[in-house]
Amino acid sequence: MKYYAGIDIGGTNIKTGIVNELGEIISEHSIPTGADRPQEVVLQDIIYSVKESITKANVTPSAVGMGSPGLIDSKNGFVIYNNNLNWNNFAIGPTMTEALGVPAVLENDADAAALGEVVAGCAEGARSAMIITLGTGVGSGYVVDGRIVRGCEFGHMVIHHGGRKCTCGRSGCFEAYCSATGLINMTKEAIAENPGGIMAKIADIEGTVSGHTVFDAAQEGDENAVNVIDTYTEYLACGLANLINGLQPEVIGIGGGIGKQGERLLAPLRSKVQREIYKGLALPRIVSCTLGYKAGLIGAAMAAKV
Repeated sequence: MKYYAGIDIGGTNIKTGIVNELGEIISEHSIPTGADRPQEVVLQDIIYSVKESITKANVTPSAVGMGSPGLIDSKNGFVIYNNNLNWNNFAIGPTMTEALGVPAVLENDADAAALGEVVAGCAEGARSAMIITLGTGVGSGYVVDGRIVRGCEFGHMVIHHGGRKCTCGRSGCFEAYCSATGLINMTKEAIAENPGGIMAKIADIEGTVSGHTVFDAAQEGDENAVNVIDTYTEYLACGLANLINGLQPEVIGIGGGIGKQGERLLAPLRSKVQREIYKGLALPRIVSCTLGYKAGLIGAAMAAKV
């Protein structure tokens, strides 16, 4: 049995672990990212955490795989730029190889998570799968025949020309409408129009407007919340239909905080996607992701395998 070290780099925490060739986590370790510190200092903590995972598993990994947010140079193992971590031209791959004495592979974190879901999650066994993460932004990863197709970053494709301003500087991006942030903005607007409604009451009790506020309100019979979800799923269906028409994946996995809504999100979404896709195309299996944070850890390790 071969083993691989996996590293999932997040803005808050960095998770490391040892994964066997079947995609099973043997050991894991977690450390705070400390993103305000110099990148070289963070790297030393990552190396320490990997060594802790190796010690716990009591095995020798054949390689180490890393998933990092930002613009990635996978060929040379560099994080070219990451605005959240303030990393620039970070030679994380070569340094990791030197520290651990094994080959190191670096992938974008969304791509790594997509591979994890294909290996051991919602898209297990699929020849092709698109994993869409609906969190602060919209992450996307595409896997074909067990390999990551790099560069499939679709969060900033435009689905509404001249629409909402996106953090990237463009207007009308998929991310501006379909991220958890986009849904929260729609919810806040609906609350402002109906401050005495159920959505407003739920937000007041919880002290905030979250991605699940509108779903909870809809479940209690709030028609305004139902309308927000209808609008949101229309936009989401538009974006997914574009991906289906162009790439025709067998499976689309929906992850992130919004993906946790399960059939409350997916049931209306499927019918809208079916209506939007090119006539004659088969509707992919549209499901919720199942691995949570483990997707990035497993996927990073499995990227080192292939």
